Amino acid sequence: MSFMVKAVWNGAVLAEVEKKRLILLEGNVYFPPDSVNKKYLKESDIHSTCPWKGEASYYDIVVNGKVNKDAAWYYPEPKDAAKHIKGYVAFWKGVEIIDE
Repeated sequence: MSFMVKAVWNGAVLAEVEKKRLILLEGNVYFPPDSVNKKYLKESDIHSTCPWKGEASYYDIVVNGKVNKDAAWYYPEPKDAAKHIKGYVAFWKGVEIIDE
């Protein structure tokens, strides 16, 4: 029996994956790239830097005409210490993580 975890915002499932495929890091849930529904994500110009993970890029989430600005992020080219999260997507700003 596999347990699923979803990221949901404004009624849309942004990502869904088996719990064993998630990466939990610093209190955030990182979803594998193939589990993310990219139709709801729009590249943002925002970036931030973590001393050990590297530079993060952000997505705006767009669902039914509503925009949640910079509410998802990922590391396209993380530093060696964080290479296991390359391309994985994490959410915040009201995105609900549902553990089923």
